[in-house]
Amino acid sequence: MSDAGSPRGGGLNRAIVTAAVMLATIMQTLDSTIANVALPHMQGSFSVAQDEVTWVLTSYIVAAAIATPLTGWLASAYGTKRLLLASMAGFTVASVLCGLAGTIFEMVAFRFIQGVCGAALVPLAQTMLLNLYPREKQGGAMAIWGAAVMLGPIIGPTLGGWLTDSYSWRWCFYINVPIGAIAFAGLWIFSSETPVHKRGFDFFGFAMLSLAVGALQLLLDRGELKNWLSSNEILIEIAIAVAAFWVFLVHSATVRNPFVNLVLFKDRNFSSGNILMFLVGLVIIASTALLPTLLQVVLNYPVVAAGMLMTPRGFGTVIAMLMVGKLTTRFDTRLLMLVGFLVSTYFFWIPVGWNIAMGWQPIAFAGFGQGFGLGLIFVPLSLSTFGTLKPEYRNEATALFSLVRNVGGSIGISVAENYLSRSTQSNHQILAANITPFNSALQNPAVSRIWDIHSIAGLSAINGEVTRQASMIAYLHCFMLMAVICAAMIPLLLIMKPIQAAKGAAAHAVAD
Repeated sequence: MSDAGSPRGGGLNRAIVTAAVMLATIMQTLDSTIANVALPHMQGSFSVAQDEVTWVLTSYIVAAAIATPLTGWLASAYGTKRLLLASMAGFTVASVLCGLAGTIFEMVAFRFIQGVCGAALVPLAQTMLLNLYPREKQGGAMAIWGAAVMLGPIIGPTLGGWLTDSYSWRWCFYINVPIGAIAFAGLWIFSSETPVHKRGFDFFGFAMLSLAVGALQLLLDRGELKNWLSSNEILIEIAIAVAAFWVFLVHSATVRNPFVNLVLFKDRNFSSGNILMFLVGLVIIASTALLPTLLQVVLNYPVVAAGMLMTPRGFGTVIAMLMVGKLTTRFDTRLLMLVGFLVSTYFFWIPVGWNIAMGWQPIAFAGFGQGFGLGLIFVPLSLSTFGTLKPEYRNEATALFSLVRNVGGSIGISVAENYLSRSTQSNHQILAANITPFNSALQNPAVSRIWDIHSIAGLSAINGEVTRQASMIAYLHCFMLMAVICAAMIPLLLIMKPIQAAKGAAAHAVAD
C-alpha cells in the first residue's frame, strides 16, 4: 500500500521525485544567502544608500516569514503537489524578474514575491518526503532533506561571490532557472496528488500571526542598523509583534477552526521538537553567518578561499546525515541527538584556542566537526518531532517547523551580530589600555619602527591591529556562546518520547 502523494510507479519514480524536491529545497535555502555578497554591486547598479539596498534581503525574509504559516492550509485545501508546483513556478519566474530589475523598487518588489513563493518549498518538500517513504525509510529521506536545508546557506555566499565576480550579480538569480525547471518537470511528471481537505480559512488568525512574524523579522533585521531600543522604529515593531502574537494566541484558543491548530502542541514531541529546532536553527544560521566574515575581515582570506574553508563543514554535515539516516532504524533518536549535541559542543568550543597567526587546518577541522555534530542532530530531531503526529497534520506541522527554524535563525544572526559588536568594543578598550609609552614591547626598536606611538601613522597602525585582535577575541566569544547553547539543549531531550523507525513486515507492507 502506498501513501497519498506517492510517485507513480516504483523505486525509480520515487528517486526522481526525491531529487526534484531536494533541488527545490536547495534552490530556496540557497537564495536565503546567495544575494548577501552581491549587495555592494547592487548598491552601485541602483545608485542607492546602504540602508536602502538592505531591503533586498529584508523584503525576502519578511515575505517568507509571513507566507510560511499559510503553507499548511493551502496544501490541505489545494493539494501538496499543486501548491509545490505553483511555488516552484512562481519562485523561478520571480528569480528571472529579480535578475532583470532596473530599479531598487522593482528589486525589492520581486524579492518579496520570491519570498512568498519560496516559503512553501522547504516545508512541502519535507511533507512530500515523509509521504513518499514508509516509516523504516524516513530516516534516510530526512537525511536527504536535511542535507539540502543545511548545505544551501553554507554554499550560498561562496557561489554568490563567484557568480558576482565572474559574471554579474544578476546571475545570482538566473541560476535558479535551470534548477527550478528541472525540479518542476520531475515533480509534475512523476508524482501524484495528495487528498484535498477543504476547511474554513481563519483570516483574522492569519492576519495577526502574519503581523507578529513580519514585525519580528523587521526588528531583527534592522535592529543593529537602528541601534536597537534607542530607535522608535524598533520599539514600535516590538510592541506590534508582542500585541499581535498575544491576540493571535487568544483568538486561536477561543475559535472553532483556528488558522493554526493548537492541538498540535498537545503532542509532547512536537512541542519539544520545535523548541529544539528553534535553538538548532539559531546555532546553525548564526555560526554560518559568523565564519565567512571572520575569514575575510579578520583573517584576510579572499572570498574564494573563504568559501573553500566553509566546504569541510558541508562535508561533515552530509557524512553525518548519511550515517544517521541508517542509524535511526537501530537506535533511539534521542541517543543520536545526544551524541550530536556533545560533538557540536566540543567543536564549537575548539575555536577558543584560535589566533590570528594560525593556518587554515584548525578552521577546516573545527568546521568539519561542527557540521558533523549538527548533521547528527537534524535528522533524528525531524523524526522525533513528527513521529507521534497523525499524517493529516503533516502539512501544517512542517510549515510551523520551518517557521520556527527560520525565526530561530533570524534571532541567532541578530544576537550574534549584537554580541560581536559589543564584545569587540569592550575588548578594544581592554587592549588599548596597554598601549602606553611605558609598555616595554613598544620600546623595542624593531616594533617602534612599525608602531610608533608618537606619530599619527604609527597610532593608526596600532589601532588597526588592536581592532583586529579585539574582533578576533569577539568572534571566539561568539563560538563559545554557540557551544554553551548546544550544551544547554541536552536536558530538553528528556522531555521527548522515544522514537525509533518501524521495522519488520508491518512496516514493509506500506512500501511499494
